[in-house]
Amino acid sequence: MSVILQVEHSTIYRYHNPVTFGEHRLMFRPRTSHDMRVLEVTLDVSPRAQIRWIHDVFSNSVTLLDFEEPAAELRVDCRVTIEHFGASNLELPISPAARSYPFDYPADERIDLQPYIEPRYPDPEGAVRLWAHQWLVPGQRMDTRELLRSMMLAIRERFVYLERFSEGTQPPAETLRLGTGTCRDFALLMMESVRHLGMAARFVSGYLYDPALDGGAIGMVGAGATHAWLQVYLPGAGWVPFDPTNTLYGGTELVRVAYARDPVQASPLAGTWTGLTGDFAGMEVNVTVRKLGETPATAPVEG
Repeated sequence: MSVILQVEHSTIYRYHNPVTFGEHRLMFRPRTSHDMRVLEVTLDVSPRAQIRWIHDVFSNSVTLLDFEEPAAELRVDCRVTIEHFGASNLELPISPAARSYPFDYPADERIDLQPYIEPRYPDPEGAVRLWAHQWLVPGQRMDTRELLRSMMLAIRERFVYLERFSEGTQPPAETLRLGTGTCRDFALLMMESVRHLGMAARFVSGYLYDPALDGGAIGMVGAGATHAWLQVYLPGAGWVPFDPTNTLYGGTELVRVAYARDPVQASPLAGTWTGLTGDFAGMEVNVTVRKLGETPATAPVEG
């Protein structure tokens, strides 16, 4: 059984006077694979712009916008219809050698995984490292999947989700100090913590389907905007998703758009503008994900 989801993503930048725009990079088209495929895509941009599509260094689909005229408002409206097969990632078997922690990656995989294993953010007081090691008992091994589940649940239970409209992501040490954050902050905290344990992790940007919008009883945290989570590479199972904001392990609620080594590489919309100081009047982002129906279709085998 698969579900048909429709994503509507609208972004508006407003200015007090007409400004000129440099190139903008837009990431909104979901990544297709054996568990998800794109059925339809529409994109409307104002003011007029030349539109190009490329794949970035991570093979994410990136839309490049070159605007042709000044304007006091920049508007980008995206609509995507997808078929989602909701793979049950938590049940995927892990290679016997990696079922308990600590474990070593096979030599050939470690070469490719190394950029995702090394922590990227300063931790001068060792707070993130200590937080990551709190579940470990010296001299004892523990179930790898249970370790990751415990870390994810701790973020959900001990931290307060606090919506923040400013761009960027908090450093993990700052999230620990404040005890609050957004989905991007929580994903980065767990990603860096996993790396401090020697496991490979990458940042994922995308959308979140909230069944409550269609009459469901459960409301998701972070719906109504772009969403973020992480994936951890487990030999045998591959890249396994973890959403510490909602304690999700995949399923049809998570619609991935981009993978990246660092959150800044997966910004949904980024670009420059030229005008007077004080011209910027604010921005508005609206994301709606709704289920259009279900189908008994079999998951595609193509990548």
